[in-house]
Order: sequence, then structure tokens, then C-alpha cells
Amino acid sequence: MAKRHQQRPQGMPSKAQVLEFIQSSDKPAGKREVAKAFGLKGQEKIALKKLLKDMAEDGLIDGKKTAYHRMGGVPKVTVLRVVAIEDGEPIAEPDNWSHDAPGKPPRITLKEMKGKGGKRAPAHKRGDRVLARTEERESGYIAHPMKKLPARTEGLLGVVEIDGGGKAWLAPTDKRIRQSSPISDLGEAEAGQLVLAERTGRSERSGVKVVEVIGDPLAPKSFSLIAIAKHGIPHVFPEAVHEEARRAAELPLSEDKREDLRHLPIVAIDPADARDHDDAIWAEPDQQGGFDALIAIADVSYYVRPGSALDKEARKRGNSVYFPDRVVPMLPEILSADVCSLREDEDRAAMACHIKIDASGNVTGFRFTRAIVRIHHNIPYEDAQAAVDKGAPPEYLANLWAAWKLLAAARAKRDPLELDLPERRVMLNDEGQIEEIAVRERLDAHRVVEDFMIAANVAAAKALEAKSSPVVYRVHETPSREKLLALREYMATMGKKLALGQIVTPGLFNRMLKDVTDESEKAQVMEAVLRSQTQAYYGPANAGHFGLALGSYAHFTSPIRRYADLLVHRALVDSYKLEQPKPANELPEGSGLSDKDRASLQEISDAISTTERRAMEAERDTIDRYVAAWLSGRVGETFDTRITGVQGFGFFATIVGLGGDGLVPISTLGDEYFRHDEASQTLIGEKSGTTYSPGDRLKLKLAESNALTGALKFVPVDADGNAIETRGRRPETKRRGSGGPAKGKYQAGKRGRPGNIHHQGRRKK
Repeated sequence: MAKRHQQRPQGMPSKAQVLEFIQSSDKPAGKREVAKAFGLKGQEKIALKKLLKDMAEDGLIDGKKTAYHRMGGVPKVTVLRVVAIEDGEPIAEPDNWSHDAPGKPPRITLKEMKGKGGKRAPAHKRGDRVLARTEERESGYIAHPMKKLPARTEGLLGVVEIDGGGKAWLAPTDKRIRQSSPISDLGEAEAGQLVLAERTGRSERSGVKVVEVIGDPLAPKSFSLIAIAKHGIPHVFPEAVHEEARRAAELPLSEDKREDLRHLPIVAIDPADARDHDDAIWAEPDQQGGFDALIAIADVSYYVRPGSALDKEARKRGNSVYFPDRVVPMLPEILSADVCSLREDEDRAAMACHIKIDASGNVTGFRFTRAIVRIHHNIPYEDAQAAVDKGAPPEYLANLWAAWKLLAAARAKRDPLELDLPERRVMLNDEGQIEEIAVRERLDAHRVVEDFMIAANVAAAKALEAKSSPVVYRVHETPSREKLLALREYMATMGKKLALGQIVTPGLFNRMLKDVTDESEKAQVMEAVLRSQTQAYYGPANAGHFGLALGSYAHFTSPIRRYADLLVHRALVDSYKLEQPKPANELPEGSGLSDKDRASLQEISDAISTTERRAMEAERDTIDRYVAAWLSGRVGETFDTRITGVQGFGFFATIVGLGGDGLVPISTLGDEYFRHDEASQTLIGEKSGTTYSPGDRLKLKLAESNALTGALKFVPVDADGNAIETRGRRPETKRRGSGGPAKGKYQAGKRGRPGNIHHQGRRKK
């Protein structure tokens, strides 16, 4: 042993060197043994003590005062992160596994803890962090969860406030967090700056320390940065990924290995401000009452190959994230906005889906090829619609609309779920200031592209099934029996029946909505139907798509912005022998599915389902902040609103035509007692019989608008537009410490617009 120690490099070791020494030692090795092995003395021993402490906290070693056993890198009690669900059991890895550690992090099976009364606790999902007690067995590690921990940045993104006593506080940007946190370590941050912080101890009272200064929280284009930081969205590409993207962009297109479709007038119809163009379409009559059609999709799999740095980064991101002021792309811009994007008058690599549409709108045949295309036009939706509405549109648009009418007829027979859900659109000027917030208009041009894309997605799923190939399905399951029974009970409170037979179809909900003629009541029923639906996800097991009334459905049409589509492309490359010549540079040879991908499709599907939900939450949070900023100059005005949800503590309402959910506390509803009826999701006044239910329309006054959190607060008004007299307020609880941040500009619940938000647009006179 002594001889081996003498051969080691002398001086302060790295984490990897410490681990290698401990693993090779034939007896437990502590600080003394490590110091001796590397010839450390004096101050170096103090530095070593800190290094070993950090390694123990990171889960690399099982730290004790005298000995460090490797134990597979897992201490007895540590923080784990769920990375997969296998056979119904969560699989976790140490949350702080160091890249310096040799080998892969150990995979640990979580044995779910039981809740109160012996009931099973809510299942853990991918991405959850838990404090767990670990146990080593012959079959490997297992862990017993002790406590679920918040996400790393949850509630820890906020603005620095200094109170009257000079104490620093973190005012949260998350509207769910009601209290500010004391800052124990301000670092370089200054009052008024948006910062990322982390807790200094286990207790919320232990305070936080600033780990990153982001800047002015209310500067133009800051709201998306808040969402990126809060949700932990990767937004900076490593240089190695940029370098590989540049090499991939130089790949030549092989004309002898691709179908040449450059002669067809293929068009890409997209939003006017689109930067990446995934898809383009073409159709012409087949002389039998039907159409031959083509859906050309960017051939991303040719450039982003399995196992490459590009691929790993794309998988980590899962999808692009779209904010009003920026896009956080899944792929570097040289690919997403240039080489892969189907741009007008430029040769592009495409995956071509050829379909035959019969006179009834049914897709009777399909084939897939790799092709070279040259887009005839990139057309905004509005321009395409205007050309058709004026009459005598160009032949290529006329053919597309005629083919779409057949597809739409077949869709109507299928009777998919039809929910009219408005989409908010935030429009900014060049300085990033809000020009307008409006509901996006739904045009036939949108429906044309949508139905062509659905046809291609179905064809991709069926094409892979025909070859018994792996498929990453887009799954939307039938609503659960429990949710359907709750919906039936809710409908009964409105005097309506919901007949639940053996087979539940989307048409059941469509007919129910069609029978409701009152617009307020229809909105109420639509909210209830939406709540009854399950959330769509990705997975290798097919359970159909309930909402679209389809038996097999996969995402194929947006590989620039969705990793799921890229996996479907790779499976098609393998199944239909569409491989291209090997690249001359250092990129991986193949562009189909790797063996590793085939073996871990469930894990990959779980991961990209999680990143999709993350993106949706981040996008929604950002829109809420923009809406709150837009409204911050209109506090005190009265708006037409619609109730979107009712709870025992009040109800939530949204401004009609604008959006932005705000709370109406039950204390503002007058001086009578309101009872919450859970079955009908209604607040009922015990004296007056006044009711508040989802879908109800009423006038409310905007009382508060916090651009930092996106939170709105409304109060009811009487016939004269005055706020209803409220019950007595409870005295506000004083904060501990030197007065608390009572006078901070950014506190949650502060009235009116923050001091440095300027209203953009017209005010009411």
C-alpha cells in the first residue's frame, strides 16, 4: 500500500483522484490516509477537509470523522432525483453526482413511502427530488423516501428588497409564494435586482443566499428570463454543440439518394413572425375525385445524429420554448433557423410523406422518402387566407383548400373533440414593449395546415406499425371513470344529464356542448369538459388519441422543435431503408435509431413529456406577466370577466378577450357568508342565494396587478360600478425580524403597477 501511495502525484488532489484512491484502498480511508497518500501538509489539510466535506454532501462518499467508504457513491441519507419510471417503480440517481466521479451515477430503485393511515403516497414522477435513506442489497441500491423536496429554483427567484432597518429580503416572482425570504448572503446583488437564490439551510427561516444576479426585473424582455430561470430551462448551447452544428450544416445533399421534388410548387404556411419552418404542403387533383398530396418535413435526422453532442443537447431540452420576445430553440440557430428550415427558393433536405386522399377525404395510401425540395413560397397564414377569400387564388392554394375540404369532411365524420379555446397573443415593439395583447384569430388557413399535419402524423404511426418498428406515440387517453362521474354530477347541478355508456367518445362531449345555447352556460360546460380530460403524453405503448378520435397517432411534422418527431423520423429511416451516404467529417455514421434509443424509448418518452410540460408552464407564466404589466396602468378600471374556477377561499376570473386569471377573495363578496358547494363548484350566499360558478360572466374591478409575479386581484362592483362593501379585514400579521420588507416595491400583492413599469397603449379616458 505504501508503495502505491508513493507513486501518486503529490499536491492537492481532484475529486476523481480522491475517489480513485479510496476505491483502490484495501481498508477504510479517511482524511489522514488521503493526506498521507498525496503528501499534504498544513493549510493543504484544511483544504482537503473542505473538499471531503463537499464530496460527502454531493453524495460521492459516505463521510464519517475517521473513514470514507465509497459505497457506490451513495451516502446513507442523501438527495436523489427521479430519472425514470421502470415497471411502475421510480428510478433515481444522486442529485449532486459530480462529473469528476469515475463511471456512471448509480441507479437506485425508490420504494414509495406510505401516506397517513397506511395509504400510498402520491406517486413520484420524473424530475422529482427526494430526501431518501439508501440501502445496499445484492441486487443493487434501493432507497426509502423520507421527504419530497421542492425543485431547485422553486420560490427562489426574486427581487432584492432592503427594508428600513437595512435588512435584505427576497421578494418572490412566483405568485404561489406569499412570503418574502430573508437574505443571509447578498453577494454582489443590489436592491431592486432580479436574482436567483438558494436556501442556506433546511428551514425556510434559515434564509437564502444569492447565487446569480439576473438584472432589472421589469426591463423589456425580462419576463421570459424569469421563466427560464424559474423552470430551469437550458438556454445556452455549449461550444462543442455549436461546433458540431457547424460541421453538420456543411453536410452535402446526395441527389442520387434523394427523391427530387424541386419542381413541385410546395408552400410553407406559417405565422408571420416564424423563424423556423418545419413543414410545407402541396396537392393536386388525381382525376378520380381525390388528391395526390405531399407533406414535406425538415429532415432534421440527417443533421442531428444519435449519440452526437447535438443529439444529447436536443434530448435534454426536449423541445423549443416560445416566448413573446424570444425562442429558446431545441437546436442551434444555424440549424433551426437556417439549414434545416424550409426556406423559400433554397434547396433543403426533407422527409417526404406522400399521401392519397380519396373523394370521401380518407387517406387510402402513403409512402415515405427522403427528398430534396425547394419551397415555392413561405406564406403567412393571414396572407394565404386573404388570397383565398378574394377569389381566384393561385392554383397551388386552390388545390390545397380543395384537398383540405375533403380531409375536413372525413374529420367531421370522425367527430373529434371540439373545444373552442382562445389563444392569447402578445405583440411587442422593437424595444420589447407591449403593443397589444389579443386573442389569436382562428382562420381556415390554420385548419388547412392542421389537417394536413394530422394526416401525415397518422401515416407515420401506421407506416411504422406496418413494419413492427418502435413508435413514439402521442397518447391522449380516454377520461378516467372517476373524472366522468364527477362531470356527470356537476352537469346534474345544472339540470343536465350526461349518459355514460360502455364506450365514451369525443362526440359525447360535442353533443353536450351543441345542446347548450346560452353563451355563458356554454363556457361553463366547456371549462368542465376540459377539466375532465387527461393530459396528453409521449410513450412507446399505443393507447390512441381520444381528443382526435384516432387509433394511432405520432408526432412527425415538427422535428426542428420537438425531439419526439426526430425519434419518429429515425425509426422511418430504419424501417424504410432511407439511410444516406456516410458523412465525410467526424459526425456519427447513421441517422436512424440507435440500439440505445430502442432499448430506452420509455425513459426518453417520459423525459420529453416532462420537458413539454415545463415549456407549457414557462410560456403560460410569461404570458401572465405580460398581461399583468399591460394591465398595471389600469388598476381601478372595471372589466367584463368570466369565472374560470371556484374554491372555498374565493374564485378566479379572466378578462374576456384578454385573459389573465385573477383572484376574487371570498372576503370581498359582501357581508354575508358564502358556502362552497364542491359538487357544483359554486359559491352560494346563505342570505341572498347569490351564486358564483365557472363560466359566469360579471363585471369586476381590477384591484391589483403585479407584473413581477403575473398575479391579478379583482373585486366585485355594484350596479353603479362601486366596490361592494366587504367584511372586516383581519389584522395583517407582522413579519419577524427588523420590520420585514413592508415598504418594498416588488412585494406580492402590492397595488398598482411597479414603479418602473410604464403603461404601453391607450388608457381609458
